[in-house]
Amino acid sequence: MGNIPAYTSGVRVQMHFHIKMQEKDRPLLEKVKNTLGCGVVYFQKEKRVNHCQCYRYTVHSQKDIVEKIIPFFTKHPLQSVSKRKSFKMFCKIAQLMGNGVHLTKKGIEKIRLLKSQMNQKTVGLA
Repeated sequence: MGNIPAYTSGVRVQMHFHIKMQEKDRPLLEKVKNTLGCGVVYFQKEKRVNHCQCYRYTVHSQKDIVEKIIPFFTKHPLQSVSKRKSFKMFCKIAQLMGNGVHLTKKGIEKIRLLKSQMNQKTVGLA
C-alpha cells in the first residue's frame, strides 16, 4: 500500500502473490508459473548475512490472483497451518477489494490489520 494523491482515500491498495525459494528450486517455481499460466520468476539477490540466493515467483495481476491463484490454492491447500491461515486472510482481502471496501479509509484499515497478521508463525483469525 502506498500514498497516491490521485486516489480518493489517498492510498492505492494492490494485491501481490509471491513464492520465494532457494536458487536450486528455480525449476519448481518455473513449473508453478507454467501450471498457473501467469506471473514471472526472477532472481532476487539476498543481501542479508547467512541467507542464500533465491528466486521469486510473483503475480501482480489482480485478475490472475482472483481467477487463477486463489482457485488453485483453494483446491490444493498449502501444507503449513500458518500458510493456510495467511492464505485465508489473503482471500478475505481479495474479497474485500472485490466489494470495493479498499476505497474507504475504514476498509483500508481493515485490510492493513489483516495484512499485519499474515505470514507470522502463529496467526489468529477473528
